[in-house]
Amino acid sequence: MRVAYLGPAGTHSGEALRASAPEGAEQVPYPTIYDAVMAVQERAADRAVVPIENALEGGVAVTLDTLVLEAVDVRIGAELVHPIHHCLIAAEPTPLERVERVVSHPQAIAQCARFLRRRLPSAEHVSAPSTADAVASLGDAGPTTAALGSRLAAELYGGELIAADVEDHPDNATRFVWLVPAAEAAEPEGAAKTTIVFWGAGDEAPGWLVDVLGELSSREVNMTRIESRPRRIRLGHYMFVADIDGPASRPPVREALEALGSHVEEVRVLGSYGAFTT
Repeated sequence: MRVAYLGPAGTHSGEALRASAPEGAEQVPYPTIYDAVMAVQERAADRAVVPIENALEGGVAVTLDTLVLEAVDVRIGAELVHPIHHCLIAAEPTPLERVERVVSHPQAIAQCARFLRRRLPSAEHVSAPSTADAVASLGDAGPTTAALGSRLAAELYGGELIAADVEDHPDNATRFVWLVPAAEAAEPEGAAKTTIVFWGAGDEAPGWLVDVLGELSSREVNMTRIESRPRRIRLGHYMFVADIDGPASRPPVREALEALGSHVEEVRVLGSYGAFTT
């Protein structure tokens, strides 16, 4: 089994993959989250592990948008919540006051915004394809450059930890999902979560979204999360990604989704799945 993830080695995606991968899985790094998702769509990989939601920064837009708009033959097969701890890493022991440039993935920079604002208010922030890429690049950077990444990345690429656990909240965690080809998706026998996406028509009418969500609440279907994303057609039109408790094929979720379909232009199940325990 080939499993795509955001590489190179040492990313948090790689850590989540190792925490949940079956024995013998081949871990295949890809340069972006988009590429990892599309590897399953194009059958270059059998599975992918990608982040979909962070406790501090919310939904991972590239994952949501790619699943909805491009990877139409891919489904969520399972989820894993993985703790995320960021470290400030340099090529050599460096006092904080000497750091003038911080490199990392934009999500990591955002998750450490308070630390950066308070301890490194003048430092330049530079985006990298991944946290591991940022740490690996330190060998070619000057002594005033540091990276945000994991302890594992520091070990792999020979970096020095100059500050540990600098995320804005100690309970920082990311929800990762295992992606599978749609033809291989299967609901679990026990507890399940279902992720759906829906949009228009009628989305400009007063109370439209209330009416849509009423089909869930009237059947006591619990919605645990909802997020809007632009439909990329015209300003003011959105698609809504929601997580609900229960398997899609069984009541009351099945009846709720059938009723919801009468209010919208399209409703699609992105996956009905269980969770890994680690």
